[in-house]
Amino acid sequence: MGNKEEHFYLVRSDVLPEAMKKTIEAKALLEEGSVSSIFEAVQRVDLSRSAFYKYRDAVYPFQEMVKEHMITLFFHLEDRKGSLSNLLGTVSKAGCNVLTIHQTIPLQGKANVTLSLNTAGSSITIDELISKLQKVDFINRVELLSTGA
Repeated sequence: MGNKEEHFYLVRSDVLPEAMKKTIEAKALLEEGSVSSIFEAVQRVDLSRSAFYKYRDAVYPFQEMVKEHMITLFFHLEDRKGSLSNLLGTVSKAGCNVLTIHQTIPLQGKANVTLSLNTAGSSITIDELISKLQKVDFINRVELLSTGA
């Protein structure tokens, strides 16, 4: 069997089944720390644990989905052992999550790398990240290709 293609929909809350709405409420209680366990969260919103587990990875508030910050960066790297690993380590230390990586085959000692990053958890601004990356000795060039919220 092949991979199933996922489809996403934006649906008004008044047409959602009650179990989905309560799942979102329970997730919010857990995220804000108002409750210490799933059991306590589902009890508070009057939802069965089985319904919570069924919907927890499928329903999200729209605002939560649009708060993700994604950027795409282009790098011109020297072809040195561990350079990509060090680049990814620097990005990770800044709190960014790597979404995609594309690296060309090195030619004449240089490789092009394109990274798509989620910066929602970053401890620094995009400008600070780029500045930090420009100072890495094996990175010859850093360009911001795109940003999106």
